[in-house]
Amino acid sequence: MTQDRIYANPHAELQGFRFDDKVTRVFADMIQRSVPGYGLTLQMIAVIAAQYAQKNSCLYDLGCSLGAATLAMRHGIQQAGCEIIAVDNSQSMLDKCLEYINADDGDVPIVLKHADIQDVVIENASVVVLNFTLQFIPVDERVNLLKRIREGLKPNGVLILSEKVSFDDLGKNERQTQLHEVFKRSQGYSELEVSQKRQALENVLLAESLETHHARLKQAGFSDSQTWFQCFNFASMLAFK
Repeated sequence: MTQDRIYANPHAELQGFRFDDKVTRVFADMIQRSVPGYGLTLQMIAVIAAQYAQKNSCLYDLGCSLGAATLAMRHGIQQAGCEIIAVDNSQSMLDKCLEYINADDGDVPIVLKHADIQDVVIENASVVVLNFTLQFIPVDERVNLLKRIREGLKPNGVLILSEKVSFDDLGKNERQTQLHEVFKRSQGYSELEVSQKRQALENVLLAESLETHHARLKQAGFSDSQTWFQCFNFASMLAFK
């Protein structure tokens, strides 16, 4: 695993964060050291897939990056005839993802698609994963994506939605942000790295409150939703058709 050193030195001009070749090379290290509870989230995606994957259905990983959630689902699925469709708009991510898939010993078929997740047709789906992906979609386009996911889900299908979240209470938001930054420093990131990464993500990663997410899921037509995991300002939700 290549260590993330992208923001270790001062940048004269910080560009907005992009999932380019440079990020792809260090992404596995970056996300583990940046998202508290990330490993547990993946373990539970396998558990959720075991519970909700339906026979002869599709499971989607939208914004799959290196395929961590894809492989988690692959090893959780208990039903026959399932196929996983993993989608990302970064070809470098998909190229690296394919390496991980080829090295994996799971037998559930995986189809990789190079596409914008907003253009992908969702159909015959029992499980759909948006694992820290929706936060990069423009806010006014999020409900339409969720509606399309809901329409493509089979009865009793489930969406797993993981996001960095904000808090309407400014004091609570500041405390959770501080704890997140303490976490990143505990993972070996310097003050400079924390600061520059934060600036690079401004206006790129647009976090919202859990209340906003649940209201939008209801607006998109999901019958129910609940938060099943939270660690500081990162959370994961389940939404049911």
